[in-house]
Amino acid sequence: MRRGLRLFSSVLIAAGLLLLADAALTVAWKEPVSALYARFGQEQLQDDLRTLERAAPPPVQRRALRALPRPRARIAFLARTLKRSAKPGQAIGRIRAGSIGLSQVVVAGTATGDLRKGPGHFPATPLPGVHGTVAVAGHRTTYGAPFRKLDALDRRDLIELEMPYGRFTYRVHRTRIVPPTATWVTRRVDHDRLVLTACHPLYSAAQRIVVFARLERVVARGAALKRA
Repeated sequence: MRRGLRLFSSVLIAAGLLLLADAALTVAWKEPVSALYARFGQEQLQDDLRTLERAAPPPVQRRALRALPRPRARIAFLARTLKRSAKPGQAIGRIRAGSIGLSQVVVAGTATGDLRKGPGHFPATPLPGVHGTVAVAGHRTTYGAPFRKLDALDRRDLIELEMPYGRFTYRVHRTRIVPPTATWVTRRVDHDRLVLTACHPLYSAAQRIVVFARLERVVARGAALKRA
């Protein structure tokens, strides 16, 4: 009986220590179990993104592209095409922000399952290359916490969205803390911009932190580069 009680006590102590370690890691870094899940998911998404980038446009798209001599028109056409064809959770591009060490594959959609894979593009907003406000959401404490350091982005910092058809560079111009109901942050304005949003403060969904960045540079790539 005593041996059984000692074993049971040891199991309880070990479980308690594991829970404390998990809590400490979450506070200091990010939630470790979901972070591991997200890491494997991102590796798969990178393969999916490379496949998407290598895929040649189908004949119908090639004919449409031949009728568009300007690169920006070709970029806009390919952006709309990708938005129509992308399934929720599918890899569509990559986001980078060197000042906070961010480099993640972006997926289509912001549903719970989508954001477990990585930063997600709001389906109600256009993809880069189409005029308007491009919006991307991400986690700050779970599933790899890609947007954990969003509050460390300073004015004038650069953010890059690399899509199969173009590379888009944005410069941060302000950060706001807003209620979850502030849908105005994704509205179209008089310039092309990127909006990054996440829960705020850490470990809470009471508010949202929103980073606004203006489009500064566009470089065509993939099918947008040459006459198809």
